[in-house]
Amino acid sequence: METLAQMKCVACRKDAPAVTDAEIAEFHPQVPYWEIVELDGIKRLRRVFSLDDFAQALEFTNKVGGLAEQEGH
Repeated sequence: METLAQMKCVACRKDAPAVTDAEIAEFHPQVPYWEIVELDGIKRLRRVFSLDDFAQALEFTNKVGGLAEQEGH
């Protein structure tokens, strides 16, 4: 079975199938620092990152943005 790190990300679409409870049980242990929250009846992943200053936050944001761009988000 593939791990999340091996899988290609598919950008969320309004008509995309929702993750099942079985998939959550399988994959959530692979992202232990993320929490599952429900907003407006939709389950989502959330993680808070604390950085020391604005420069670190900007560098982090740019790295995440670059990765998201590579994945087509």
